[in-house]
Amino acid sequence: MRLYFKNARLIDPETGTDGLGGLFVVDGLISDPVDVDEVIDCGGKCLAPGIVDIGVKVSEPGERHKESFASAGRAAISGGITTIVTRPDTDPAIDTPETLEFIERRASIDAAVNVLPMAALTKNRLGREMTEIGFLLDAGAVAFTDCDRVVTDTKIFSRVLTYAHSLGALVIGHVQEPGLSEGGSVTSGKFATLRGLAGISPMAERMGLDRDIALLEMTGASYHVDQITTARALPALERAKANGLDITAGVGVHHLTLNELDVADYRTFFKLKPPLRSEDDRLAVVEAVASGLIDIICSMHTPQDEESKRLPYEEAASGAVALETLLPAALRLVHAGHMDLPHLFRALALNPANRLGLQCGRLSVGAPADLVLFDPNASYRLDRFALFSKSKNTPFDGAILQGKIIATYVGGVNKTKGLANA
Repeated sequence: MRLYFKNARLIDPETGTDGLGGLFVVDGLISDPVDVDEVIDCGGKCLAPGIVDIGVKVSEPGERHKESFASAGRAAISGGITTIVTRPDTDPAIDTPETLEFIERRASIDAAVNVLPMAALTKNRLGREMTEIGFLLDAGAVAFTDCDRVVTDTKIFSRVLTYAHSLGALVIGHVQEPGLSEGGSVTSGKFATLRGLAGISPMAERMGLDRDIALLEMTGASYHVDQITTARALPALERAKANGLDITAGVGVHHLTLNELDVADYRTFFKLKPPLRSEDDRLAVVEAVASGLIDIICSMHTPQDEESKRLPYEEAASGAVALETLLPAALRLVHAGHMDLPHLFRALALNPANRLGLQCGRLSVGAPADLVLFDPNASYRLDRFALFSKSKNTPFDGAILQGKIIATYVGGVNKTKGLANA
């Protein structure tokens, strides 16, 4: 099919432009002007590259009742996400080529979007023995991470980084010093004291980052921090980049739009890992995204069932679903004047695509026609029971969100039409 999207407000993160225009698509790729089979009138709404979301938890294998590839794919389409990069913290962990190939088969059959799997850094994510990184790369792994299980043995971690560097593999780390973080459920401070909850010092993030930066200097590995959430960690990140280390950083949308006070009276849907931070930290991280110091915004989609959330705060599981709320929540940064739409989509689409060596995330000729058409000003009240995710643990339940997805295209195909029958 040859398509022409007319009367579109084109959001181009690569050129930094935002203006009315049109876009041609031929055989699933953005093209130069041609004769077309179908014209799609965008009605002046925003047309942008589809979101590339790094760090999505799909609970296959092991916990399919929380999220499957089918439900995650529908949720991604509903949220304007065209590529999900999945985490290996499943049961069992994705630490062998055979498990990885199982994931790829299930995703290719059930998911309506592009799925790129990450693999575990160490066997069973225990931090004792590295996985077969070379074989996993050959099997299709795009990055390696033990997720929120920090490799505490520095010698083992340095060896893993050295080996990953020799193969050109990207390592993704969770920078929290485990000793300071153990047993905590909120950020330490006045709020934690008033609520009688065990706190985690923001210095845990700074210390974890400092250690990993030192190992990067020693090994030369390619490294991405899954989330930077505190002001104290930002100077270390800035120095590492200035020194030429191959390091990038991300942040979850919840830490950009919520703070520790949202926990209020022990609302467990707001329990995340790392915990929500102070408003000063939130604003510092927002500014770091606006300046480009933090490269990527992600959902950190972590489905949890009702049984694991309906517990006393300190016993409840951490995490929140966010595939369907990533874009409307992130648009709060635009509506508040922190950044413009091209800059936002640089963090949502272009930068994660570049980090993984993908051709998507842009509107240039030859790029995949993975696109999202949306109205940034349309508002609605979120009902968590209307989400396509199997799990409904969103902190935005009942909140007024601004920004509605009209259509999501993967390879030029409108995948949103299939949601009506889901």
